[in-house]
Amino acid sequence: MSNIRHDPTAPTRAQALAAGERIDAHRHDDHQIVYAGSGVLAVTTDAGTWFAPGNRAIWVPAGTVHAHRAHGHLDLHLVGLPAADNPLGLDAPTVLAVSPLLRELILAYTRDPADDSPERRRLLAVLRDQLRASLQQPLRLPTPTDPRLAAVCALVHADPADPRTLADLGAATGAGERTLSRLFRHEFGMTFPQWRTQSRLYHALRLLAEDTPVTTVAHRCGWSSASAFIAVFRRSFGYTPGTHNGRTRQGR
Repeated sequence: MSNIRHDPTAPTRAQALAAGERIDAHRHDDHQIVYAGSGVLAVTTDAGTWFAPGNRAIWVPAGTVHAHRAHGHLDLHLVGLPAADNPLGLDAPTVLAVSPLLRELILAYTRDPADDSPERRRLLAVLRDQLRASLQQPLRLPTPTDPRLAAVCALVHADPADPRTLADLGAATGAGERTLSRLFRHEFGMTFPQWRTQSRLYHALRLLAEDTPVTTVAHRCGWSSASAFIAVFRRSFGYTPGTHNGRTRQGR
C-alpha cells in the first residue's frame, strides 16, 4: 500500500461512511475492533481483504497498515485497546462473530469516547469478556503473490458467475491445473472451490448492500439457483440473504 499514514484520530469512535467511501491506508498504535452497525465493511491489507456484515466485526492489530471500504451506508464503530492489551492473542486481522450482547456493548462504548467514568470502564471490561468468547470466522480473501495465481483470481473477481473449472481458467492464463491447485493450498490454505465460494460471498454481500434482489445476486455471483445461494449464505452467516439488509441496519 502507498501513502501510508499514522492515524491521529481517537482509536475509539463512531462515524458514518457513504456507500463506496474509503478510508485510505493508515495504521494506529492501538488494536482496534472495527464494527459496522449497518452496511458491509471491507478491511484490506497487503495480505488480503477481510469482510464483515452486521453480525461480524474485524480485529485489526496495532501497527497493521490497512484501509477501509464501505459497501452500502456504513455505520462504523471503532473500539481501541492499548497495544499491550490483546485479549484475543491475535497478531493478524481476524473476523469475529458479534453476539447481540457484544453488539450493544460496542454501540454503548463508542457513544461517548470522551467519557472516562467508572461505569464506562466496567462496560469495557464486559466488552473484553464478550470479545474473548467470540468465534473466529474465515471471511477473508487473501492477496495472491504468484502471478499465475493472481491471473486466475483476477478472472474470477471480474466475473463471479464464470463457470469455468480450474483447468479451464489455467488454460486461459497459461498455467496447469495441478500447479494452480498446489498454489491455492500453499498460498491461501484452501482449495480453489473454497476460495471461489469466499469470493462469491464477498461479491454477494456487496450487491445485497446495494439492495439488489436475492435472485439477481444469486445469478450474478454464480449460483445455479436462488435456493442454492440461500443455503450457502445461511451456512456462512447464520441468516438468509433476504433478511440481510435489515440485520446489517439493526444487528443480529
